[in-house]
Amino acid sequence: MRLSRVGTLSTMNRGHMNLPIPANEPVLSYAPGSPERARLKGVLQELKSSQVDIPLVINGEEVRTGHTRSIHPPHEIGHTLGHYHEGDVAEIEKAVEAALAAKEGWEAMSWENRASIFLRAAELIATKYRPYMNGTTMLGQSKNAYQAEIDAACEIIDFLRFNVHFLSEIYKQQPISSPGIHNRTEWRPLEGFVLAITPFNFTAIGGNLPTAPALCGNVVVWKPAHTQIYSAHMFMKILMEAGLPPGVINMVVASGQNVGNVCFSHPDFAGVHFTGSTGTFNHMWKTIGNNIANYRTYPRIVGETGGKDFVIAHPSADVDVVVTALLRGAFEYQGQKCSAASRAYIPNNMAMEVKEKLIAGIKTFKMGTVEDFSNFINAVIDEKAFDSIVEYIEGAKTDPKAKILVGGGYSKAEGYFIEPTVIEASTPNYRTMCEEIFGPVLTIYVYDQHEFDQTLHLLDQTSPYALTGSILSRDREAVALASVKLRNAAGNFYINDKPTGAVVGQQPFGGARASGTNDKAGSALNLYRWLSARTVKETFSPPTDYRYPFLQES
Repeated sequence: MRLSRVGTLSTMNRGHMNLPIPANEPVLSYAPGSPERARLKGVLQELKSSQVDIPLVINGEEVRTGHTRSIHPPHEIGHTLGHYHEGDVAEIEKAVEAALAAKEGWEAMSWENRASIFLRAAELIATKYRPYMNGTTMLGQSKNAYQAEIDAACEIIDFLRFNVHFLSEIYKQQPISSPGIHNRTEWRPLEGFVLAITPFNFTAIGGNLPTAPALCGNVVVWKPAHTQIYSAHMFMKILMEAGLPPGVINMVVASGQNVGNVCFSHPDFAGVHFTGSTGTFNHMWKTIGNNIANYRTYPRIVGETGGKDFVIAHPSADVDVVVTALLRGAFEYQGQKCSAASRAYIPNNMAMEVKEKLIAGIKTFKMGTVEDFSNFINAVIDEKAFDSIVEYIEGAKTDPKAKILVGGGYSKAEGYFIEPTVIEASTPNYRTMCEEIFGPVLTIYVYDQHEFDQTLHLLDQTSPYALTGSILSRDREAVALASVKLRNAAGNFYINDKPTGAVVGQQPFGGARASGTNDKAGSALNLYRWLSARTVKETFSPPTDYRYPFLQES
């Protein structure tokens, strides 16, 4: 159904859609002998047996530019999964035009019909397309089966379902009315188009950033990361099958510079939904600021950016809890999570035991391709990331202020493999304690067990970021102290847990400082950013004389 035919659908609403609070999508285990394991293995073989030709999607149509680039699994760079077409300025401009042309009809579509499209997409992912969302994520982004399941299946399903619930609750929020007056709030979409720029590391983020504004009635130009295009293409296919009208979300793969030049200079640019590096976000903000006089309205700038996420262990902490939090928090998905534990503060009363068990645990990790489900570690995303991470490791090997406790090896002969690496820094401001690495590298600093309070202050001042962090302690006073001292050090703060694994509807995600605008994906807070409220006051018996009683003499 094209949007030009649905302008009157909003008048067909004869009731208020009331949905129950969704439950988080169950995580499948993929244990040996399970049907989901067999199905996923079959889909992986199917995906690898043919090459896909990935177009841009503009106004609901596949656009092939002929400027193609090949796609290779990061863990098997000799294999070709297919090719994607890259757009230029002309295609970006067409995407903006298509979005704006679709705006009137999409905005007029009833809320119930908009919501149903995204609920159907969630159901398609939960059933028919689950192994394909997981499989394309595993092969294209080198995630093991479990990491793909919690991301490309469960989290994106949760985003779609919970966002519908959150928005239905927002729409219910209405002002009070006094006698003879009816007050109401209209939750309008923004005036213009929204640009969504999404990263490689979470397929769910790639799905949520364009669909959250679209659910609110906005139209979107979506630029996925080149290194996530394999699974992004699958998600776009699902949205179209679910009934998303042409032009509502337009997927363009193009250089960031060209996308920025076109979108940030357009008078109808209404907002950007971004996840990526702090440097890129800062540049975008500056560009938008310089162009502010050209826009029809002040754009919404929403971003989740870098992190240098921490774990601090109190002297009372359980050693096995500390070690498990570090093994999982630092090395799941090769440390390429925004929330991955990257720096740890360990008291000297347990440091030796923690280090011994940490080294022993890492030595049990298996590393290799995603098709072998026994591999805990796979490859980093591409050669650029590989080279950057290796530079940090090589620097630590020769720096007297650092010592590599385990790992430190790497190879890109067959894929971009880097051994999980633990660095012990003799100084708390060593480079790898401060700078974002985004790879399987954890740096630990051993502090005096009697200086917990001072170490909290040190931790808070070390990094410009404030995304996630955790305190591990059996002493409740220490937990309370850390919760206060580190109030602004992390937007997501974990007590006796690793600093990763936020669940939609349970732990809304986002950080502040250099980690972004903290608009909390997975909550109603994020959706408010894509709405513009209009207050309407209707008076049933309007006055017919300007005079007030106080004007009378007697």
